Amino acid sequence: MVYLNFNNLDTETQQQLLTNSKKDIEGNFGEQLKRYAEKHHLEYEKILQEEAERNLYQYQYVFTI
Repeated sequence: MVYLNFNNLDTETQQQLLTNSKKDIEGNFGEQLKRYAEKHHLEYEKILQEEAERNLYQYQYVFTI
């Protein structure tokens, strides 16, 4: 669960959420994504970015107002 202050949803906070998501994806699926990128001649960083953004929708958020 991700706890956020409703008053603090600035760019820095959003970037930190994306960074955390990238770490999660890389830890869980990094090797699989690298093999996929190699096989299909794609950029690993681009795939990681897309998967991290997609992963953000899986988080459960709790907002304090």
